[in-house]
Amino acid sequence: MATSTTPKYTVPGISTHDGGRIIDLLGRRLHALNDLSLTLKHIHWNVVGPHFIAVHEMLDPQVDQVREMADDTAERMSALGGVPQGTPGALVAERTWDDYSVGRADAIAHLGALDLVYTGVVEDHRAALAEVGKIDPVTEDLLVGQLRSLEQFQWFVRAHLESSGGSLSQARARTEREAARSAERGAEG
Repeated sequence: MATSTTPKYTVPGISTHDGGRIIDLLGRRLHALNDLSLTLKHIHWNVVGPHFIAVHEMLDPQVDQVREMADDTAERMSALGGVPQGTPGALVAERTWDDYSVGRADAIAHLGALDLVYTGVVEDHRAALAEVGKIDPVTEDLLVGQLRSLEQFQWFVRAHLESSGGSLSQARARTEREAARSAERGAEG
C-alpha cells in the first residue's frame, strides 16, 4: 500500500504517528473488505449446479455484512484523521493479491476457492489485530468483531466442503483454481 502521511490530528490518547500506523493498517483492511464484497457478489452471480440456491442465498447476507465492515473501517480511519480510499483504482493499485480467478462454475468449486479467499482475509485481519492491539483498543475491538463474522462465514463455506470424516477436500490447494478443482473432485467421490 502506498505510504500515507501522518495525520494532522487523531483521537485523544493516540499519537499522530501511531494514528498513521493504524490508518495504514485499516486502509489495507478496507481494500480487502471491498474486494471480498465484490468477490462474493461475483460468486453469487456465477454459481451453478445442484447447490446453486443454497450458495446463492447464503452469500447475500455475507455481502451485506462485509459491506458494513468496510463502512465501519472507513469511518474509523476518518475518526483517526485519515482519508479512506474507496475507489476501484486505489484498491487495484494498492492490493497485494490477484483478482478472483474462477468464473462461472459449480457451487462446490466456488466454495473451494472462496475458502482460500477467506483464509487470506482472516489471516491478514489477525495480523492487523496483533499490531493495533498494542496501540488502540477501539480499533482492536472493531477488528475482533469483524473477525468473528469472517470466521463464521468461512465456517459456513467449509460446512459445504467438509467430509463426514472431518477433512476438507481442498485443504492442500495453493490457488483458487486448484481449490475449485479439488472441491469438485471431493464432491464427486
